[in-house]
Formats: sequence, C-alpha cells, structure tokens
Amino acid sequence: MIGHIIRKTFAQFLLLASLALTVFLGLGIGTTPDAVAAIRQLEEAPGQMVYQSRQTLKDQHGNSWQAIAFKRVSPNGKTSLELRLVGFPGVVEIDRSKPLLLTNSIGEVLTANDNSSIIFSDLSVPESNVGEYDLQPVLPQLQPELPLSLTLSVIDGEVIQLSVPPAFVKEWQTLFSSITKG
Repeated sequence: MIGHIIRKTFAQFLLLASLALTVFLGLGIGTTPDAVAAIRQLEEAPGQMVYQSRQTLKDQHGNSWQAIAFKRVSPNGKTSLELRLVGFPGVVEIDRSKPLLLTNSIGEVLTANDNSSIIFSDLSVPESNVGEYDLQPVLPQLQPELPLSLTLSVIDGEVIQLSVPPAFVKEWQTLFSSITKG
C-alpha cells in the first residue's frame, strides 16, 4: 500500500516537473536570446555623426570593463571605427605602447593599434584606465561565430584578458558594415 502511494506521488511529481519544464522552455526562460543591436546615433557637431555600440565585458579577475565600439563619420565623409575600453579608475593603468590583441577560439591573433592619443584633450594627463584602438582594419577578418578574447597590456606588466561573446562581435560588424555603406 505504501509502495503504491509512493509510486503515485512520484508519478505526479514527474508530471508536474514535465509541465514546469515545458512552460519554462516555451517561454524562453533559461535560453540566451539573439543579440539585438543596440546601436546609438549621435550628432557630435553639424554634419559629424557617431554611431555607438556599448557592452560590458569581464576580465579574468571578474572586473567589469565598458567596451564602446563606435564609428565616426566626418562632414567630409571620412570614417573611422574604434574600440574604447574603460576599466575602473585607480584599478588599472593601460600600457598604450602596446597594441590590443584579438584572439579567436582557434588561436588566430589580430592586432589593433592604439589610438588613445586622439581622445585626450590634455595629453599630459591622459586617463590611465581608458584605451582606444583602431578596429577598422581587423574587424572584417573576425569570424563572429567564434568567441573572442581581447588581450590588453597594463603598466605593471600584467595582461588583462577580456572575453567577448560572438553576439558582440556581430554587433560590431553591423556597425562596420554601415561604414562601408556610407
């Protein structure tokens, strides 16, 4: 008799768990949604547009970094595509004498040159936690289906590793493709 009650209770539990799982998966809870491009458009000056994509990345220590990929379209039609990386002030000092390394999950490495000098109005006191890199030459070579790691050199000799999900690379390439369209 007790065995029958236990089997019946277990069967009801399995039925309830199956229903909950069906509802859970049907609503998309627990799944990763496709990345929706969150590209912002700003007019910096008359005829000069900036398009931005912002994400938060984590380094190997669990620290958050802001990654801002942006293109600038000057009034003369000249475009640029940059990646600005911003760490917490006082926590990190970026070594701007070294490029940013972009490594995909199969070990291919690309290099983005440092362009940080163009963002500081007073070069004698640049923000040590901010670096900016030229993405335009390397972004078309990235394979968005592969996870990406950014390697950033810092003053104390350490390197910072930032993991970039494939959805972010796709968003950056969307930004890039809008450059080539004008």
